[in-house]
Amino acid sequence: MAGTKLKVTVLYDLWEEPAEAHEELPAPRKHKGQKKRTAKPLKHDREEIFEALQKLGHEPSYYVLDGRPQSLFGLAKCGADLIFNLTESYGGDDTKEMQVTAVLDVLDIPYTGSGPHANVLAQDKAIAKKMFAFYGIKSPYFATAYRGTIDHAHDIAFPLIVKPTCEDGSIGIDAASLVTSVKELMERIAYIQAEFDSPSLIEEYIEGREIYAAILGSYEYARALPLVELDLSKLPRGMPKIASLDVKHLRDTEAYKLTRSAIAEDLDEATADKLTEIAVRAFRAVKLRDYGRIDMRLSSKGEIYVIEANPNPWLSSGQEFAMAAKKSGLSYTQMIGEIVDLAMARHA
Repeated sequence: MAGTKLKVTVLYDLWEEPAEAHEELPAPRKHKGQKKRTAKPLKHDREEIFEALQKLGHEPSYYVLDGRPQSLFGLAKCGADLIFNLTESYGGDDTKEMQVTAVLDVLDIPYTGSGPHANVLAQDKAIAKKMFAFYGIKSPYFATAYRGTIDHAHDIAFPLIVKPTCEDGSIGIDAASLVTSVKELMERIAYIQAEFDSPSLIEEYIEGREIYAAILGSYEYARALPLVELDLSKLPRGMPKIASLDVKHLRDTEAYKLTRSAIAEDLDEATADKLTEIAVRAFRAVKLRDYGRIDMRLSSKGEIYVIEANPNPWLSSGQEFAMAAKKSGLSYTQMIGEIVDLAMARHA
């Protein structure tokens, strides 16, 4: 599809507008576990993608899902050759991200990124871990707990990480997520149930390096880009070395300021190859497509554990995926072009 001019609609969700901007809209309905908007970057990823699409010779436009049925129904009339899908929720409810892609499938509109099948498999971390196990991919031992029912997948031992099973973007993960006693474990399970109305994923904590693998491609031809590491070594003494919400997104916190992501330069070739190979297998195990990010832990013994798989990760030029693409030799525009071509190839 390279060289073909397309009408590309950049689709994103925006459900917490100032009242004066849309006075006719009702206040967005709150959902447990609803994402809280944090400080915005100088330029949204959607703006960078829009500019890249223009440079590629396409005709981009924006479309906003604001949580009203009218905005969802209007997709049928958007006239796009391709939807560049940046939605993370519907009406602020993260669990409805998969339904947005299901609507696009029903409408038979081509779109970038993973479909509803992959979103279900990857977003529910317990299901994803079971898929990893089926394909022989090592992941930390875990169990789940919800409303007094415990599903033991493995015997597990402290210390443990406790987090919601179906949130992303480090939602629900903070310093208290790392527990070392039954009392702390029970308190955290109760907190997650009250705050998110979600089962808790109870996962053995793996001490080690936080490594991310950006993947481009289809199920058949997926390839990993250069590995990126989130350096947690400078976190304050006593703070768990985990990718918590403040580390990842809260710009005014000490944790955010003391951590950074960079290309993992000091991995030996054998270890880097193994991380890459496992990441591609994990990408395929949960049926991701076009682009995705696999989060891993590398222990001091050289053991590799897949923590989670992320469909449609953040594409801002300052984030890990674009960082890996740049190291591989792709400009930001070329990276967006590859994602567009992969999506259109499914409908050729």
